[in-house]
Amino acid sequence: MDLIKSVMLGAVLSVTLALVIGAQGTSAGPLAIHMVNIAQTKFFWSWPIFFSGTGLSFGVMLLQR
Repeated sequence: MDLIKSVMLGAVLSVTLALVIGAQGTSAGPLAIHMVNIAQTKFFWSWPIFFSGTGLSFGVMLLQR
């Protein structure tokens, strides 16, 4: 259950940071922010931020046990 919660938190972190950085027109180098089109909706996404945020939130949830 902790992994499912942390995936959601990682997605929220990724969309939020990618929106702020990607709206300025940069890919932020190693963060690899790019525009994604899904169902006629455009948003910014970054896989490195997603995996880092998921791992970080999963670790914090494990520490809270």
